Amino acid sequence: MAIKNVEQLQAMHLDVLKEIGNIGSGNAASSLSTFLQTSTDITVPIVRLLDFNETVNFLGGPENITIGMLVNIVGDIKGMMLYILEEEFASQLTGTLFGAPIEDLMNLNDMEKSLISEVGNIMSASYINAIASLTGMTIDISVPMLTTDMVGALLSVPVIEFAQVGDKVLFIDDGFTIGGKEIKSNMILVPEMDSLETLFTRLGVSV
Repeated sequence: MAIKNVEQLQAMHLDVLKEIGNIGSGNAASSLSTFLQTSTDITVPIVRLLDFNETVNFLGGPENITIGMLVNIVGDIKGMMLYILEEEFASQLTGTLFGAPIEDLMNLNDMEKSLISEVGNIMSASYINAIASLTGMTIDISVPMLTTDMVGALLSVPVIEFAQVGDKVLFIDDGFTIGGKEIKSNMILVPEMDSLETLFTRLGVSV
């Protein structure tokens, strides 16, 4: 039966996405370690199906100020990814590379924006490359669109897509250790349902 929304996903489908997440996170950790020139480790990512309110609450509530990076996915698979980076993560990045934490999350300077966008690009490419490598598909991503705002506002773009794929979204909870400090990042994946079905079919998983 064709997948019409993410609520139809079964445990085996989530296990596949978790494994892709493991590979993508491993690639991201390796790339970040090289980019930041410091040791970077990961924890096993947790894949959850969350509705909009659960997603907002999991990210600290609608008024929590965070950095959002929206990436469009094109090619054999289409959809979008929204990365949510807390100030602690962003400050660890700038502290590692520039020697100073972020002073004002709402007023990032050009160097901070450039660094965080590049990290978003590295992380997005790591996940997409993992999918492409496993399936042999051609997939590309857009340049991350970076915005600092309240969680409720950041989710206003993908929320439009939520209605098309069901009441829940795929929420990937990642943990990184950068320079000995544990920090978290979160990714919301909103794939087109045809693309998700194509992914599982290519991997030999029944839909």
